[in-house]
Amino acid sequence: MVAVTAGDWFSTPENYVFLAIALPLVFAGWRVVTSSNVVHAVLYLVGALGGSAALFLLLGAEFVAWAVVLVYIGAVVVLFLFGIMITRAPIGVEVELSHPLRVRISAALVSGALFVLIAIAALTAFGSESIPEAEVTRTADIGQSIFERFVIPFEVVSVVLLAALVGGIVIARRDPSPEEIAAGKETL
Repeated sequence: MVAVTAGDWFSTPENYVFLAIALPLVFAGWRVVTSSNVVHAVLYLVGALGGSAALFLLLGAEFVAWAVVLVYIGAVVVLFLFGIMITRAPIGVEVELSHPLRVRISAALVSGALFVLIAIAALTAFGSESIPEAEVTRTADIGQSIFERFVIPFEVVSVVLLAALVGGIVIARRDPSPEEIAAGKETL
């Protein structure tokens, strides 16, 4: 097992780029779970997902990076924002939704213990094994594979997502009461 010293780690320029991406990513991830405003939490989620996409680019996994940008930032986050806006969810602090301090501390302890357990399991399973060098798969190759072999499932998924969007709008839409219709006050 080769030990890496702090001097070795800081002598590599890629590690500075990693730090420049990872520190804002950790901050944005922390603010996602600690923000009291739902819209702010979603916007911090955009920052965290953007940071993870940048880390994937740094690793040479450009397809995964752009999939994160398109699917998570471009679709899921927009869906969250639409859901917040369509349902007219309260944007401020909801006191009755906050857990007491004892619940938050116990949840933090359980999640910390789970992190330690998973880290020990991963280190025990893999130890000092190194990842072998692999040939990089480019996005163009993956795109050609998707649109040659899997074009029908790709189109079916797009129709299913469109149906889910229309269904969400129909469920969230409030129909006017008969009194409002009689009074001529139809709402959207």
